[in-house]
Amino acid sequence: MAFSTTDVLLMTKRNLLRYIRIRELLVFSTIQPVMFVLLFAFVFGGAITTPGVSYIDYLIPGILIQAVVFGSNQTGVGLAEDLSKGMIDRFRSLPMARGAVLAGRTLSDTVRNVFVVLLMLGVGGLIGFRFQNGLPAAVGAIFIAVLFGMAFSWISAALGLFVKDVEAVQTAGFIWVFPIIFASSLYVPVETMPEPLRFFAQLNPITVAVDSVRGLALGAPFSPPIIPALIWGFGIIAIFMPLSIYRYLRISKEIA
Repeated sequence: MAFSTTDVLLMTKRNLLRYIRIRELLVFSTIQPVMFVLLFAFVFGGAITTPGVSYIDYLIPGILIQAVVFGSNQTGVGLAEDLSKGMIDRFRSLPMARGAVLAGRTLSDTVRNVFVVLLMLGVGGLIGFRFQNGLPAAVGAIFIAVLFGMAFSWISAALGLFVKDVEAVQTAGFIWVFPIIFASSLYVPVETMPEPLRFFAQLNPITVAVDSVRGLALGAPFSPPIIPALIWGFGIIAIFMPLSIYRYLRISKEIA
């Protein structure tokens, strides 16, 4: 599938303008992670023990991963919406690289994820979160979070292209994400979980990503599994990007 930088940037701009023009979409997509921060920090935080670190510092790195993973569902929803409205057919009739549709969609959602990550760090800063491991490590933590957002956007893109119905994609996107989000080290240490669930949580890519961001952000006593997190992030992209492209080409042929 051909890619053109100009076409990709134009599609990215088109998708970003949608967030600006439909302000409710941007507002509600950012309110949800803020609510999670406040609820877990002040409602559940007092009941959860995190040795060696305050619960606020423990929670915020996990919230960064949660925010980008939940937000990635918009990629599949957006593609399914374009399919249902005939936009994909219109794009095919234009003199543009076919790969620009998928690349522009995932790139625009990655830009949105950067905004959401920075917003969550701002909210975290207001309630006491601080990076404790220096600027390079802080940049690395943000990079891991954004990488996982992009990786899950490609999963969502494949889902949107296979399912195609907007409501079904929205529902299906959360059904499989919730178990891996909550059965991870995002909210509580995995050591507190029952043995079978702990085994799953330790292998969970969300746990790997959260532990990596947490270790980079806080330093000791956490040791960030940076290499496994990078392998998971780029590995997911390496699998689901070609799958999404394959499905998009099949749909283009069906439309033709």
